[in-house]
Amino acid sequence: MERNEIEARFETLETKLAYLEDFIARLQNEVVERNAATDKLLAEHEAVKEKLLQIASELEELPNRKPPHY
Repeated sequence: MERNEIEARFETLETKLAYLEDFIARLQNEVVERNAATDKLLAEHEAVKEKLLQIASELEELPNRKPPHY
């Protein structure tokens, strides 16, 4: 191989590597954002679940009587 050909191939590899490094950095940022969104959704889910359990518990404590119009 001639020096010019080797340099051209090396430059092509460097260019591809730069694109791959940028792509990996963008993917990493996306993963971090998705993890944060998932954590937020899980926390909201737990809050809703706790509220529903509280409501269910309060409903169980209500007397099970027929309304006065029966």
